Amino acid sequence: MESNQAIRQEAVTLLSRREYSARELQQKLEATHPVDSVAGVIESLQSQGLQSDERFAQVWVRHRLLQGYGPLRIQAELRQKGVAGELVQQCLQDDSIDWFEQARQAHQRKFGQRPGREPREKARQMRFLQYRGFSGDQIRHAMQGAC
Repeated sequence: MESNQAIRQEAVTLLSRREYSARELQQKLEATHPVDSVAGVIESLQSQGLQSDERFAQVWVRHRLLQGYGPLRIQAELRQKGVAGELVQQCLQDDSIDWFEQARQAHQRKFGQRPGREPREKARQMRFLQYRGFSGDQIRHAMQGAC
């Protein structure tokens, strides 16, 4: 049986490169180590503040925000990575984030100042923003800003 020290060292090495959610870290470590030992190591890292789902969620939101993604897409990604729903909502409701402005900027980066005049082009632009994870209100705001 491997020592918890070896598992801990691998976990710290992974965390030194980037933030991981607890579930991501658990999946990575369980690929090469016993399941019961991994859970204990992750709990230890969390109690010492070396692994934090809250910190991971904040970093992820900022990263995806800079890439032009909306709150619905970011929320889905964080839930897939095992971050608790209330923590996701807390990070997405940060007062400094204007999602309507983010939608407008994403639209402008992709399509410039040219609004979709024809229904087919307008629908294509709206699908792009929807794929990016913006709500209907945010999409309408972005499309009106392009006119």
